[in-house]
Amino acid sequence: MKASEARIRRVERYENSFDSITEAVRNLSHALDGFEDIQSGIDALEKYYTGGQWLKDFEADEKGLFPPDMKRGVLSEDAVSDLLDEIKKLKARCSSLGEK
Repeated sequence: MKASEARIRRVERYENSFDSITEAVRNLSHALDGFEDIQSGIDALEKYYTGGQWLKDFEADEKGLFPPDMKRGVLSEDAVSDLLDEIKKLKARCSSLGEK
């Protein structure tokens, strides 16, 4: 007995979905592994930013106490705050996925 055209199309459609989902899950797992690897750096950055040292370094930068060619994007007024907010949003997004 030969499979009907509808059955063939259905299996092909779900096979394509399976392949796409498998790739997305593999990519997400890899990204989460990387995110877990940098968590201690995130914690340290948050402590630096909220613990008062960032403000002291920011003020020193305003006074020109750092070399002018030194990379110091971390001292921009919004960059660290925006990054930490984005990380919180990503964590909330990951949590909400587990609730679905």
